[in-house]
Amino acid sequence: MHLNPYGEYAVLLAASLANDWPEDRAGIEDRTREFGMTMSFPTAQDDHGQTRAVIDAWLEVVDAGDDQERARLLNAHMAAVAAYPRLTDHDTEGWHLHYRDDEQALPHVLRAVISVGTALHLTTRGMHRLSRCAAGQTPGDECDAVVVDVTRNGRQRYCSVRCANRDAVRRHRARGGR
Repeated sequence: MHLNPYGEYAVLLAASLANDWPEDRAGIEDRTREFGMTMSFPTAQDDHGQTRAVIDAWLEVVDAGDDQERARLLNAHMAAVAAYPRLTDHDTEGWHLHYRDDEQALPHVLRAVISVGTALHLTTRGMHRLSRCAAGQTPGDECDAVVVDVTRNGRQRYCSVRCANRDAVRRHRARGGR
């Protein structure tokens, strides 16, 4: 048996959904599979819209002003989806734990997985390892992508090399460079 803590992949999934929202429910399910979720999800009314609400609520955690607020928000998210852990052996993955009731709809499952995954990411790697792209903090730069810092040194600030380069050029020009 292995313990499935819903770790890093859950935070990366949330950031992927936040940064590039799928057009429909099928797109959300496809994205969950890209990030390693193999279970099927029962269909419920307005799964697409309700999942968007989950991501919007998660973005409040990303944008929290300090660690205390971030923890408060995450605790509220996890309390809203609390379920006792249960053993499962689906899709030939081997025995592992799920932290949700069986047969729950896509938005509820994602809220649980993303909340627990985010809490694990922040408590094991550091509360500062979830943010918006630093390039977007410059007036006039519209990048608002979520950055999940999974680097070894814990200093990732940009969503892409492109944003990092653009910001470096701006800083260079502000110092009087060409």
